[in-house]
Order: sequence, then C-alpha cells, then structure tokens
Amino acid sequence: MLRLITDFDGPVIDVSERYYRVYQFCLEKIQRPSQQVRQLAKAEFWELKRSRISEKQIAMISGLDEAQAQEFSQLRRQTVHTKPYFQYDSLAPGAVEALLKVQQAGIDLVVMTMRRTWELDYAFKKYDLGRFFPENRCYCLTNDYVKTRDTDDKPLLMARAIQELPPATDTWMVGDTEADIISATKHGIKVIAVECGIRDRAQQEQYQPNLIVKDLSSAVDFVLERTLQQTTKLGSWELSEPIYS
Repeated sequence: MLRLITDFDGPVIDVSERYYRVYQFCLEKIQRPSQQVRQLAKAEFWELKRSRISEKQIAMISGLDEAQAQEFSQLRRQTVHTKPYFQYDSLAPGAVEALLKVQQAGIDLVVMTMRRTWELDYAFKKYDLGRFFPENRCYCLTNDYVKTRDTDDKPLLMARAIQELPPATDTWMVGDTEADIISATKHGIKVIAVECGIRDRAQQEQYQPNLIVKDLSSAVDFVLERTLQQTTKLGSWELSEPIYS
C-alpha cells in the first residue's frame, strides 16, 4: 500500500489572505493617533513571511517602534488563529483535483496539521474536504493542546501516526515548512516540499527535503509517476539525494 501524508495549510489551503488581514488589523490597532506608518502591500508582506522575517521585524519595517513592534507581535499571535479570520483562507489552486487524483489511484491519504480539531473541521465543512480524509486519517492538535514549537509538536504527531496507521509499502510526506521536513526525515519518510505555502525555496533547501516542487498537484504527479516506474520495473528505486525541480 502506498501512503501520502499531506500537510494542510500550504499544500491544500492558502492562508496568505488571513495572515495579511491580521497584519493589517494589528498595524492599525497598535499605531498611535497621527503616527505615520507604511502598510505593506500583500505581496511584499507575504514575501517577508515566506523568508521567515520575524513579526517584530515586519512591524518595524512598517513604521512601528521597538516597543510597538513587540506589542504587535503579541497581538498577532493572539489573533491569527481566531475564528473571525479563518473565513479569509481559500483553497490552494489545484488542491482538490490533486486530492481526487490520489483518491482515485487508491493511495492511502492522511492529513497531518498543526491546526486544532475545530480549525480543521471548519475548513472541512467549508470546502467539503472531509470526503478525502476519514477520521482515522486525520492527525491534528486537540482543542486544548498547549503548543510549544511546530518543529517539536509535529514530529510527535508523526510518531503517533506511524504507531497507529497500518503498515505501508511506501510513504511520502508533502508539506511547506521546516516542521514538515523535520517530522518526515526524523522518521525515515521521504518528503516533498511545496513552494505554494509559507516558506520559500531558500528556507526549504536548508532542511534538505528529497524534492521541492511548485504545489500539491506537482507532488502527486511525481509520486504517481515514480510508483508507475517502480511497478513497471518490478523493482525498487532509491531517492537518497535531494532533487530540486
């Protein structure tokens, strides 16, 4: 059995508008009356986010002073995962078609995300995504989970999945962040990074995924093609060195 584990935000859901709306809200909330600030265009803001520029630095680039920037960072953290802002998320282009292709190919499909249960359920209902992921193929945080760091929390989800899921002959992970890459490589799972999420290629390359591609569709096509090659040759193949396409 072939298994594909996919992250949710990035490969499946585009969160850029939510993050930008929260940025706008926090900037407006923190600036003093008559203070001149420079609201970044969405493209500039998202480029900074993808290159891992800190919230505090983004605030200072926007014209806030250091004390305000600290306050901005705290307010952003408190706001970005609140219910009113999830409405700004959207489906990543081609994601549903890619999930359908995986489903039709009979691949065991698993979602693994740092979203809490209610956050995942919200998106499932809004975009009818539950049809791809039965409950026993959903790995997310409980609503009362106390987060530490994604790079610490996500490997714990991966460990639980490996323990609970039935054995697979081959497993791939698709994600957009260092947490995805670390979670997979720590457990000996091949990982494909997608450039459509919250990390740019330069950030992803630092963690040496097996492959970097444009989006979920490209990742699915690669896995299906490799599987076909393996079946045709009646043998196995190895991907030990990163291949960046």
